[in-house]
Amino acid sequence: MMNVAVQKKIENIQSNKSPTIRLVKRLVRDYLSPYLWKLLLALFFMAFAASMTAVIASLMQPILDDVLSGGKEEMILPVAMAISATFAMRGITTYIHAILMNKVGHSIVADVQAHLFSHFMYLDLAFFHANPSGQLLSRVVNDVNVMREAVTGSLTGLGKSVFTLLFLVGVMLYQDWKLTLASFIVFPLLSIFVVYIGKRLRKLSKSIQKELGGMSDLLSQAFHGVRLVKAYSMEAVEIKKVTRAIHMVRDLNIKSVRIAMLSTPVNDVIVGMVFAGIISYGGYEVIAGRTTAGHLAAFIAAFTLAYEPIKKISKLNNTLQIGLGAAERIFEMLDGKADIKDKDGAKELDISAPDIIFKDVEFSYEGSDLKALNKISLTASSGQVTALVGVSGGGKSTIMNLIPRFYDVSTGAITVDGNDLRDVSISSLRKSIALVSQDITIFNDSVMENIRYGSPDASDEAVYVAAKSAAAHEFIEGFEQGYETIVGEEGVKLSGGQKQRISIARAMLRDAPILLLDEATSALDNESEKLVQGALKKLEKGRTTLVIAHRLTTVKQADKIIVLENGEVVEQGTHDSLMDANSSYAKMYKSGLTG
Repeated sequence: MMNVAVQKKIENIQSNKSPTIRLVKRLVRDYLSPYLWKLLLALFFMAFAASMTAVIASLMQPILDDVLSGGKEEMILPVAMAISATFAMRGITTYIHAILMNKVGHSIVADVQAHLFSHFMYLDLAFFHANPSGQLLSRVVNDVNVMREAVTGSLTGLGKSVFTLLFLVGVMLYQDWKLTLASFIVFPLLSIFVVYIGKRLRKLSKSIQKELGGMSDLLSQAFHGVRLVKAYSMEAVEIKKVTRAIHMVRDLNIKSVRIAMLSTPVNDVIVGMVFAGIISYGGYEVIAGRTTAGHLAAFIAAFTLAYEPIKKISKLNNTLQIGLGAAERIFEMLDGKADIKDKDGAKELDISAPDIIFKDVEFSYEGSDLKALNKISLTASSGQVTALVGVSGGGKSTIMNLIPRFYDVSTGAITVDGNDLRDVSISSLRKSIALVSQDITIFNDSVMENIRYGSPDASDEAVYVAAKSAAAHEFIEGFEQGYETIVGEEGVKLSGGQKQRISIARAMLRDAPILLLDEATSALDNESEKLVQGALKKLEKGRTTLVIAHRLTTVKQADKIIVLENGEVVEQGTHDSLMDANSSYAKMYKSGLTG
């Protein structure tokens, strides 16, 4: 029983220490190791600069004993030149190691930010629904920069401080080893306090970064929704929310500074007591003739200079703990795994007949007990247009989201050309799909690049053809800079119909065998809709097209109409057959509702 208890105690001790050790090891392994040679070079120059500080302290003895007290005229010039050369060499080597360490620090920031963003891009849609964009932005910008300051600041300051302290302790030992050992009482007293402050600051750091993320999210929402804010005269409400978040961050930062600065009075009190002891002991030794004033002056100079790195080390621990708090938040994100991923041995999807078949599919969104889809079975045949209709919440958008594997089915299966979607690679599946959604994404880029997003390697001529087919060419040419016009964030310079036609042109350029149209023509006027419908007819030929219908004309022309209610298929057929059945579809059609 005793052995078990002892083993548990050991495990508890290890588990308490392991988070910090794991964090530091991971930082070194993943981000510092590629710059190891630069780091070693910087450490060499740090050590050289630190040794020059020790030389300055050592020179106090000949200055006092040989020049000032001894009156040796021939020593004045050599000692003066030695001091001048020492300061010059310390300045040059400090400059070199500072440049090297900053280069390493900024390289690490770039690596972590690129890695973090890349990781985000391959996570599931559910991750982005759970984490607001402001929070993610804060991780990439704020957390990484705090971590950089900790890594480079700690490495630079800690390395130089430790080297300086070692060389100065060497000078102190040379001058008076007994007095040196007596003065070491300061270190265990300070280390206990440093550890205590570090733990407090690391916890505070995570809170500060969390609140910064929340503030970034509030700012992002206010800026993106500024049109609605102004329309409803909600400026004061938004200002109040953001100001409250700003004050929360301010209060946490003030608390952090208050805790961090506690080390200054504690350091000064303890070191002051030791310094008084050194003066008292050393003074009696000089008066008794057991040492010289020069030796005592050199010792005091070394101790005084050593006090600065001692203070820096305690402050650097504070910086390091704050950085490790930010690093924890970063690694929490990096450790998040995508649920939607390729299985081992996933094959490339090679479509010959893009039939889409749902077999007894059930699906529920995370955190919901309700089934968004309940035992759905349907077929969207190649070369045909299949329309999904029904009241809001019926499951139309969920079906659209399952086909590109934005989510995976809970039970059942979805096949394309006989292949279970889970057996093929995600990239090959999505390359086979063109999507036009009612939630249109327009980037703050040129019209040309927004359309070319559908096929990044497409020529300018192919972009023009797609734009013409989508009835977009005419209004694009009307812009002062034509296809090179920058459309602004969220396409703010475009009307709703213009955005939609650019989105359709993007899908046309992709030229994929599967076409998903989610309210694709909802924002078009009648004339533009006729033009686009004609283009879509050409595009749909030989493809599997699923349409979430809004316009009655789209519904009537579909090869098959599937009516959804509460996640279930209640009826399906052509427009005419469903009208003859005089059931759910007929009622919606007669009331003017189809989507």
